[in-house]
Amino acid sequence: MRLFVEALQREVDELHRNNVRLEFIGAREQLQPGLIDKIAAAEKQTSGNTGLRLIIAVAYGGRWDIVQAVRQVAGRLAAGEITVADIDDAAIASQLQLGEVPDPDLLIRTGGEQRISNFLLWNLAYAELWFCDTLWPDFGEKEFDEALEYYARRQRRYGHTGEQVEAVS
Repeated sequence: MRLFVEALQREVDELHRNNVRLEFIGAREQLQPGLIDKIAAAEKQTSGNTGLRLIIAVAYGGRWDIVQAVRQVAGRLAAGEITVADIDDAAIASQLQLGEVPDPDLLIRTGGEQRISNFLLWNLAYAELWFCDTLWPDFGEKEFDEALEYYARRQRRYGHTGEQVEAVS
């Protein structure tokens, strides 16, 4: 975490100068108070920026995200704000850490691992997954182009069969 704090302090001013809005997702309560303060300060400093939106996951896990979303929905149910019939995909999705962000279309996993490692479990339901052996520090334009070429060849089906997609097209 020391390296993370150093990088945050080093980069936040440049991100701000470049109109980048910095946001963090994850269980902040698991972090040290000093780090929580630095994260909050970085978000506040860049909150008005309208360019790129950079979201960083810290102390984040997909299962944790789903559980906290369900707890939020259950709280609304207990308070009488909603009924059991109101609980659907959208009700849960809206309470996720990335509830207001469109789901990813493509996940690029570097380093030779072929798993999603408890990352964005709900959000990756219909994402295309591309794996490469290249380690992140060495990931460059060549690998990025390969990932985009892979994605371009995919038929986006969102849970349907190829025949179902063709019938609608």
